[in-house]
Amino acid sequence: MLSGMKPSACIALVLASCAASPPATDDRPFEATIHRDAFGVAHVHGATDADAAYGFAYAQAEDNLWQVEENFVRALGRAAELHGDALVLDDWINGSLEIPRLARDEFDASDARLRRLLVGFAAGFNDYVRDHPDTELRLLERFEPWYPLALIRYLYYQRGFLGSLRLPRASYARAFRRITGLDIEVAVDGTAIPRDEVGSNSWAVGPARSASGAALLFINPHLPFFGPSQVYEGHVLSDEGWNFTGYGRFGFPMPYVGFNEELGWASTDNAADLADAYVETLVEDGRGYAYGDDVREVRAWSATVRVKRGDEVVALELPMRSTHHGPLVATSGERLVAAKLAKLDAPGWLAQWYAMTRADSLDAFRRAVEPLDMLFGNYLYADRDGNIFYVYNACVPVRDEAFDWRQPVEGRDPRTEWRGFHSMNEIPQLLNPASGYLQNCNSTPFLTTSAGNPAAEDFPAYMAPEPDSARAKNARRILESRETFDFDAWTRLSYDTTLVTADVDLPRLFAEYDALRAADTGGADELARAIELLRAWNHVATPQSTATTLYVLFGARARRELAGDWPLTDALRAACDELGDGWDTIEVPWGELNRHQRVHSSGTPGGRDDAPSLAAAGGPSWAGPMFTFWAPREEGQRRRYGVGGNSYVAVVEFGERVRGFSLHPFGSATSPDSPRRADLEERYLSGDYKPAWLTLDDVRANALTARKVGGAAPARDE
Repeated sequence: MLSGMKPSACIALVLASCAASPPATDDRPFEATIHRDAFGVAHVHGATDADAAYGFAYAQAEDNLWQVEENFVRALGRAAELHGDALVLDDWINGSLEIPRLARDEFDASDARLRRLLVGFAAGFNDYVRDHPDTELRLLERFEPWYPLALIRYLYYQRGFLGSLRLPRASYARAFRRITGLDIEVAVDGTAIPRDEVGSNSWAVGPARSASGAALLFINPHLPFFGPSQVYEGHVLSDEGWNFTGYGRFGFPMPYVGFNEELGWASTDNAADLADAYVETLVEDGRGYAYGDDVREVRAWSATVRVKRGDEVVALELPMRSTHHGPLVATSGERLVAAKLAKLDAPGWLAQWYAMTRADSLDAFRRAVEPLDMLFGNYLYADRDGNIFYVYNACVPVRDEAFDWRQPVEGRDPRTEWRGFHSMNEIPQLLNPASGYLQNCNSTPFLTTSAGNPAAEDFPAYMAPEPDSARAKNARRILESRETFDFDAWTRLSYDTTLVTADVDLPRLFAEYDALRAADTGGADELARAIELLRAWNHVATPQSTATTLYVLFGARARRELAGDWPLTDALRAACDELGDGWDTIEVPWGELNRHQRVHSSGTPGGRDDAPSLAAAGGPSWAGPMFTFWAPREEGQRRRYGVGGNSYVAVVEFGERVRGFSLHPFGSATSPDSPRRADLEERYLSGDYKPAWLTLDDVRANALTARKVGGAAPARDE
């Protein structure tokens, strides 16, 4: 039985799956119509769900086949074959996690309906390549149906949960050297966003807080603009009743966050502890490891990793090792560490997403998420019945609270074993609170609304470790600022750029500055103009504001560990010096420094001052704006260019007829010669939402093009 699920729910899911599944022998050609609206978004319609997935793949190939192939290559553990020695470590970790094998096994064990959907998705890519003989793939010769299952594990386990072990990347390189005997160069991930910038925003209000009496939802993930984790906006419809619009990733067969004609949800990362590091005691020359009073055998195998070196590809046979806790992939001191990752070898992640997108009621949605096979990420839900629902979605292992699970634990001690997983009814959640609103911005579930929150003391200390966040504080401020929200206000406030941390930071800075002046030690006069600008500022980021620029540069420094008698004024002085060096003035409008620029999604983001760019009002996540925009300092460039933040934004009203509006940072396509590559830049920056057409009638009425793909003939316009 699925963990945490009642027998009746299991039976209902099985019956629903059987009733809806097409015959396993359905081998007819896939066929779909790709409708493109005025903003280039693909609305894909097919007779069956598998046809829609086929067309969804074809549309992704049209828009960014480069990134699709890149994602699959990395997920298959073949990155070094394309990029050289710097990614050998990544491929070794991928093989140690056995991601390709587990993905193939999951595909083979999936029910007929999900297998057919994945077969259709792979066929969409293969048919695109067939229909476009000039297409040049860099490595892959054919797309296989199990690739998306590998990609899920790669993105969420290898790039995600493994990092939650809080071990330095160098420790993985040391483990590689210990086990393989080879020395390697450790690559730095150029697409990674600093941890304090990774996040998302979500709000919902129920009928009592909505001017129209319909529930409202705000969906706002913060993900990289480039590289494997960038999002793709799309819409799948089928005559079997599948109708879901939102965002996914390049290489996923469906959008997995968004809305349908009955309900929708946002997802925000949580800090649920789903991984532990077990320090192992190896004996017998590494062939065994101590466990309790016994010695167990280390499982050993090897895999071929191919490495591009100049014009040649060299095959390396790399040994890999694991204990019953998991693969040995890192070190702690002189000892090897096994990574234990929740449900790494279990199926169900994609199947749960599929069930969620097909849900048509709160009960159906809860049945879909109850197995906790989609392992982490808060859900914030709303529907046409007026329900709003929050759940701290996480498949959290049951642990002995006598241990500090934030640190590596002793692998030889049986008391450190997990004792199953907490079920759905054991994690924080809240349905239709009296306050009439819910929010989560990667923040504690115990401050989700103003009253009636889940109580921290009702849950284990390791269950929900995240603190409050500045964005959550700003969200609560906004949601408590008025009795009701009309849709226009909801839309406008979703782009709020109030930097709420300034409410605390600046009074402290001003007090220190006044003390500096009173002490008459010198140095105060040169900061007088900066202090004057900050005192007059309303704490709202705008492209024209020079105080915003000063505050963001000051605030980033003030969050570091500062020393000296005047740490805050020293941080402000350093910010002024940086502006003076780069701009010859401290009065630099925020939009002059903070820029939005389209580059290729090649995994190496980085703007250029000599290329066109646009001013952005959004600010860093730590400061609390709803319009989050992460633009790091870049060597050799005066300006700063966005690499992540608001990566898909949607506002939805669940009235008698659901209506939604959305934005994406750029456009659908990435090719420099495509007219679709920058469709949405200016609208995105100003919060000028576009329609997210949902019904097939609306899609057809608002399509600029309709292209039939698949069937017996190559793609053709209708």
